[in-house]
Amino acid sequence: MIATPDAVLDFWFGAQGSAAEIAARQRTLWFAKSAANDQIVVARFAETLVAAGKGELDSWAATPRGRLALIVVLDQFPHHVHRDHGQSFAYDALSLALAMEMIQHGEDAHVTPIERVFVYLPLEHAESMKMQDLSVALYEKLAHEAAAAERGLFDGFLDYARKHRDVVVRFGRFPHRNELLGRPGTPEEIEFLKQPGSRF
Repeated sequence: MIATPDAVLDFWFGAQGSAAEIAARQRTLWFAKSAANDQIVVARFAETLVAAGKGELDSWAATPRGRLALIVVLDQFPHHVHRDHGQSFAYDALSLALAMEMIQHGEDAHVTPIERVFVYLPLEHAESMKMQDLSVALYEKLAHEAAAAERGLFDGFLDYARKHRDVVVRFGRFPHRNELLGRPGTPEEIEFLKQPGSRF
């Protein structure tokens, strides 16, 4: 069964609230490895992901919130549906193209700050210095514009964006993807992956 954009956003962001409230409630779903959450995404959204990957849901992109939902489906859901498999990166080019169109048309201004975090994540996930630099710039802007009470939350997202950029600056790619994508790692990458926090 194919989900609707509203169903995707309601699942991913939950009930309305402040950015801090939403992040606190949804953080495990967003960023933790959880077999239970993976199973929920597979059951509810695996068919939606396949349809989105085939371009069958491109009409969602006609509105900012529809485009946001499509970005979540293509950028986030693959990592639940295809956990620890190279297929989890198969939709990256699609989500990046959608995100860039949204940014270039200024449509990211039509979603909330916490939702904008996920508009920008495809850039943070790209093995491209141009995209990494733009990612950091966008998260810097987001943090700068955040309410004082939520500055720490958005500074945290900015910190992760900078860490991703630092890895691409150093290696030109994300070494933790090498094994999943069948890419040989360099000796420097193999040594790097032994360090705590090198896999994100």
